[in-house]
Amino acid sequence: MLERVAIYFKDNNLKTRDGVNRLVEEFHRRGVKTRIFQKDITSVTDHVWEIVEKPHLLTYSSEQADLVLSVGGDGTFLETVLSVKDLGIPIAGVNTGRMGFLANISADEISNSVDMLCKCEYEIIERCLLEISHPAGIFDGNPSLALNEITIQKADLSMITISVFIDEIHLNTYWADGLIVSTATGSTAYNLSVGGPILSPEDESIIISPIAPHNLTIRPIILSGEGRIRMVIEGRSREYLTTCDFRSKRMPFAQEIHIVRSPVKIKTVMLKGRDFYSTLRSKLMWGADTRN
Repeated sequence: MLERVAIYFKDNNLKTRDGVNRLVEEFHRRGVKTRIFQKDITSVTDHVWEIVEKPHLLTYSSEQADLVLSVGGDGTFLETVLSVKDLGIPIAGVNTGRMGFLANISADEISNSVDMLCKCEYEIIERCLLEISHPAGIFDGNPSLALNEITIQKADLSMITISVFIDEIHLNTYWADGLIVSTATGSTAYNLSVGGPILSPEDESIIISPIAPHNLTIRPIILSGEGRIRMVIEGRSREYLTTCDFRSKRMPFAQEIHIVRSPVKIKTVMLKGRDFYSTLRSKLMWGADTRN
């Protein structure tokens, strides 16, 4: 049984605020304490146990949250991941955004979903993270972890050249606008938009997908996930762009990037009666042919 939950949201729009208030009310009715991080204290219902700053979102002195709810879109979910990565707390996503592969609980189903959460009627799916192992701490000294993808992209109009080595074995040299290095979770994110393959979320493989490659015979490739990826980047300008989910950093061409699968995994919640494949059919509208 749930006793304490933490709620994180960043958008201050009406739909998100309404979703947070409904969550707090539903948990309160069931005797579950809620702690939230939010920017606008006046927008939240009276039944919150505590309103806190984000760095302390999940620390209840001697009491730790049993579950954290991310309210918003997939971008909010990715930020929530950084708060729970070392704590092993499951994350449930309530979608008040758009696509919502990660935030897969509809805002219209909050009451029933809270009931299922309180009764532990859900499955835990462990998802892999990627990490920029070298250079370390490029995002203000914080771990360079990504649930969706790490990308190497051009920083101006010119294409870049990226030589990729897997455990020091040369894979390929790409002349492209960039490369997407994706987890299975991220296979339905940026990777999907460039024609990369979709993997089920528990898969530990890594996908490398080119962004607008100059050579049209270049295709995405799936790696086992066990190896270390080393990238040497060249170009006509001075810098390239590295992204790690929602964070980005300009890097000099002399700087190599090394990527590995992180030993840390994230626990995410899938309510009973739902599954990844039904989410795919719904979000991507598979079978929704207007001719039928």
